[in-house]
Amino acid sequence: MLAARRTAERTRPRALGTIARMDWQPVTRDADRLGESPFWHPHERTLYWVDIPGRRIRRLGADGEAQAWDMPSEPGCIAPVAGGGLVVALRDGVYRATAWGGPLRPVARFNHDVATTRFNDGKADPQGRFWAGTIYEPKDARKAELYCVELRPGHGNGDEPLVSLKADNATTANGLAWSPDARTLYWADTPTHAIHAWDWDAHANAMRNRREFHRFEPKPAGWKPGQPGYGGRPDGAAVDAEGCYWSAMYEGGALVRLSPQGELLERVPVPVLSPTMPCFGGDDLRTLYVTSARETAPWSGRVIAARAPVAGLPVNFVSA
Repeated sequence: MLAARRTAERTRPRALGTIARMDWQPVTRDADRLGESPFWHPHERTLYWVDIPGRRIRRLGADGEAQAWDMPSEPGCIAPVAGGGLVVALRDGVYRATAWGGPLRPVARFNHDVATTRFNDGKADPQGRFWAGTIYEPKDARKAELYCVELRPGHGNGDEPLVSLKADNATTANGLAWSPDARTLYWADTPTHAIHAWDWDAHANAMRNRREFHRFEPKPAGWKPGQPGYGGRPDGAAVDAEGCYWSAMYEGGALVRLSPQGELLERVPVPVLSPTMPCFGGDDLRTLYVTSARETAPWSGRVIAARAPVAGLPVNFVSA
């Protein structure tokens, strides 16, 4: 028992100490209105992300030139498909493209009111299912939901995908991520300043034991951007190889790194006021990319990157 306890103590993630001194640099020249959903494609050695209100998907290859692909409505999130192409969650539903710039085929349509609701944060899970949450844009009611879409043959009704509602009672779906052992699922509701966690059975795709993973202090009354006294609210997220959860703190000018137990290990300043989502990339998964919203700071809206002191997890591919 004592030996087991000592082993657990050695493997428990700890504060990395020098993390606050990360050397951030912009990797794109033009700013997005609201960059989101970045992922590193290991086979293409390319960074993908979206500009939601700009209605475009973007990518950045080894040549340093960013490309843009216009969408018919706001792309909330994207994920790579095993065998090629992308799955895209647009305002009204989920679509698939077999190649960059190719036609978008509807995969699953939803019956939410597109005048008030669109898809937001999402990604593929370790089993190859695509997940996407919604945002209720008036933000005066908790109508946001989290869906799972299984595209693999045999998992739906004939050729139709299997669509299931996995969580609700939120306003802005964000922060979706899984632990390295695929036993914990994380999901944030940005306006409430709270991140939640569930025990997750990957095979059965069952979520149990919902709990509050971490809650941040709310925005002070009368606070204005640039003033002290507010640490931001949790937006998009990524998990590193030690199982720690990295959250972009919107309007907080920082990322936070939380232990698997929800303890705050580090607060990492970034040179943008409103970071939106981190992801790990590069051949060794130790380049930390961060998308952002366009604000008044010089680099806001651009993708920034720095070498991280710990590696991240590789992107999950959608099975279709």
